[in-house]
Amino acid sequence: MLDFPRWKVLMLWGVTILVALASLPSLFTVSGLAWPSALPSPTINLGLDLAGGSHILLEADPSQVREQRLEGMEESVRNKLKTTDATIRISDISNNNGSLTFLVDDVTKVDAVREAILPLTSGAGLTGQRDWNIQVVDGNRFVLTPTQEGIDQAVSQAMDTAVEVVRKRIDGLGTKEPTILRQGAQRIVVQVPGLQDPQQLKSLLGQTAKLEFKLVDQSALPSDLARGIAPAGSQILPFADPKQGVPIAVKRLGGIRGDELTNAQAGNNPQTNEPVVNITFNTEGGAKFAKLTTQNVGKPFAIILDGKVLSAPNINEPILGGSAQISGHFTAESAGQLAISLRSGALPVDLKVVEERTVGPDLGADSIRKGVIAMAVGTLALVVFIIATYGRFGVYACLALVMNMLMILGVMATIGATLTLPGIAGFVLTIGAAVDANVLINERIREERHRGRRVVAAVETGYKEASRAIFDANVTNVIAAVLMASFGSGPVKGFAVVLMIGIATSVYTSMWLTRMWVAQWLRRARPADLKL
Repeated sequence: MLDFPRWKVLMLWGVTILVALASLPSLFTVSGLAWPSALPSPTINLGLDLAGGSHILLEADPSQVREQRLEGMEESVRNKLKTTDATIRISDISNNNGSLTFLVDDVTKVDAVREAILPLTSGAGLTGQRDWNIQVVDGNRFVLTPTQEGIDQAVSQAMDTAVEVVRKRIDGLGTKEPTILRQGAQRIVVQVPGLQDPQQLKSLLGQTAKLEFKLVDQSALPSDLARGIAPAGSQILPFADPKQGVPIAVKRLGGIRGDELTNAQAGNNPQTNEPVVNITFNTEGGAKFAKLTTQNVGKPFAIILDGKVLSAPNINEPILGGSAQISGHFTAESAGQLAISLRSGALPVDLKVVEERTVGPDLGADSIRKGVIAMAVGTLALVVFIIATYGRFGVYACLALVMNMLMILGVMATIGATLTLPGIAGFVLTIGAAVDANVLINERIREERHRGRRVVAAVETGYKEASRAIFDANVTNVIAAVLMASFGSGPVKGFAVVLMIGIATSVYTSMWLTRMWVAQWLRRARPADLKL
């Protein structure tokens, strides 16, 4: 019990002081004092309920997923039949009325076509249904219809992807600890603490950032384009800037998609100094881009963003380096936002803002003030009770309590955790747990003295025996906190994180710090009895 070598004393004091010092920048900020800029300043991030910020509710359109699946299946069917049997010919392909239909020119090839396209379908999760129904009508007409189970699965996957894309875009703004989670089947809740103007956020999230490179259909007649008539296999798209001219026709299938990008950075054109976005393809995308530009030298190709043409330059020479430059009358801000969107990936579905509100910091400041008052009053009452009950050992318990609170704040500041109103509740709960550990130790020491053990033996046995109950209780709390952090989100996760940190620091302060202080006092004073 009395054996605390110097290296262990230095280690315990060093860890305690170092972690406690990390809490000072946050305490200075809350108190309105200026922290020296020359010193490191890890601070705790405040959640939306404490710091205020922006709350946005986004909603997706599931019909868009259906259209994307039809378009993707059409391209897959064409490519599959080309590589399966060169003698198979299909015609009259269309995706109207929610189904994909096409004719097989040779009736004897119907079975071969069915065998070829069947692998393009799959099971819809655990529903026992397939994601597409394949029917043959009139002997040689195939009808491919997405099932409701397949649509539901595709919508769920699209929303999961959208959540991750939204998270990457918000992280690109430099904000800390946003709350992003699904609400129901088609909605996403976004909360960004500290962001009082949601316009930039709305602009960033409202952009799908679906980038495509497609060949321009030069066979389209201007008179047909003016009437909205596109050649077969093409579609009419407008320019993002109406001043650039009338809409143009582009090939509907083929081309290159922006999901094959590895990087996108805002920059300036060295010749005109106008803002541009420099993009870099991955190996596969670079090879496709090189092939597209090599095979179509002298032809125009369109750079399309979210269904609008940014520009349609001519391919003067093959572009083989895997890099390209996007220009489109950008401002420096819009080029930066587009670069963030492209780096984050395209949203699989369009998201529209259905609810928007800005939370002011006044309510959070009031909550912090009341929370601090409640904590101060509770802690003061606790200190009086502990010291009156356990004397010197109560003083050690109170010192450990203060160190525990500072260490919780220090750890949270170091890892950049976010403190929410439920987190404050978790903070207060851990204070109670820390006091409970010291009560168990002191009561156990008192029992050992009543049994006749000597002072040192009673203290040593008290710490040893109480440690089992302390560890068992805290392991249970840790399991609950881990589950809440893993499956919860927002306030629940904030509460769990603070609880886990508090449990670790309370065990450290109650089991090791107080033991070190008691051991040093016993070795120095050699008391004949304990006043417990």
